[in-house]
Amino acid sequence: MAASIAYRLGPFGFLNGDAVQGAGQTNIGLKDQRLALHWINENIGAFGGDPAKVTIWGESAGAASVGFHLTAFNGRDDNLFRAAMMESGNPVAYGPLNGTDYYEPCYAALVSTTGCDNETDTLDCMRRIPFPTLNSILNTTQFSLGYNPTVDGDFITRYGSLQLADGHFVHVPIISGANSDEATGFGQLDVNTPADFVYYLNTTTSTQYKLPEPLIEKLLVAYPDISNDGIPSSQTLGGDVRLGPPYGAEHRRSAAYFSDEYFIANRRLTCVTWAAAGVSAYCYRFNAIPAGIPWELGVTHFQEVAFVFNNLQGLGYEVNPFANKSYSYTQLSNLMSYSWASFVHDLDPNSWAGRDASIGAWPKYSVQDPMDFVFDANVTSYAEADTYRAEGIKLINSNNLAYHR
Repeated sequence: MAASIAYRLGPFGFLNGDAVQGAGQTNIGLKDQRLALHWINENIGAFGGDPAKVTIWGESAGAASVGFHLTAFNGRDDNLFRAAMMESGNPVAYGPLNGTDYYEPCYAALVSTTGCDNETDTLDCMRRIPFPTLNSILNTTQFSLGYNPTVDGDFITRYGSLQLADGHFVHVPIISGANSDEATGFGQLDVNTPADFVYYLNTTTSTQYKLPEPLIEKLLVAYPDISNDGIPSSQTLGGDVRLGPPYGAEHRRSAAYFSDEYFIANRRLTCVTWAAAGVSAYCYRFNAIPAGIPWELGVTHFQEVAFVFNNLQGLGYEVNPFANKSYSYTQLSNLMSYSWASFVHDLDPNSWAGRDASIGAWPKYSVQDPMDFVFDANVTSYAEADTYRAEGIKLINSNNLAYHR
């Protein structure tokens, strides 16, 4: 049994500003999700489900949402779910949790555009504007982009990194993973020099903030221009090479860093935190390139989704991810989809009947012996030491406050 949750996005779900904060109306999109989880808890029995066996699951922004529910209300456990699955997203946000001061100029511009700037209660004024008119305004470029969850002292009480550090999260078993080459699909293409790299280091966290200079200097060392740890990997590319146009000379350096900053570093921190707390965590790296993905992108963001849903017909895709691929891709999809379903069923992704005994078990994450599981189609899937790009990932995770998350 599965339920899909609809929630408000953009300014309808994450409007922010002094008036919004004062009215307690921040993070409305996440509160939509929370209300839906309460509804499921109260009503799932009528559909043959068990409210004590709910697993929440998301990918990308959906996985980040799962992370926010694991830390909601300072980690309060409302018994809404017994497990969580996160694909490319975690309790530590992939972007900065900007405060009300960051959003206030945009809110003031919105109030002016709607003609509510002479009203005492600007929120109430905007609520009285006919929806087609307000929607037309909010759908302009000026107002439609850049709205994200924020620390409000309520739903998001504090930065996720602080809550993980002091144990304020819902202690339920998790699956948490990321893809090998996460940031190649939306990273910066025009990184040609160290100066370009430093520019993006500072401007992608937020227009408000810059990383401390000593941290930048260490990141430049941890993520060198050319190395075997570039993204896509040297193994994928057949050598430690530079990509040609439209990719800049230092694109692989940039892609490695931003893959870690957005997804992989906080995935590792999440797995370590769960293991240290004695809570089951099954962590993974997805490493298969579907059909239709240019070779230079590698295993970029979102590519695991068709496999997890066992979407062998490629429904919804312009190019079927399994088209002209070997049977090993079908086997990988079966392995992943059955493992996810098995985890939902009994919290163990290895327990399903018919699992190929020649494939090693997906190990629980351990602080002493940190292992993730590599889902691959070109070789048999296997467990690996979760230690790649250790220096850079450690730098990111030990400086999460500088990233405002």
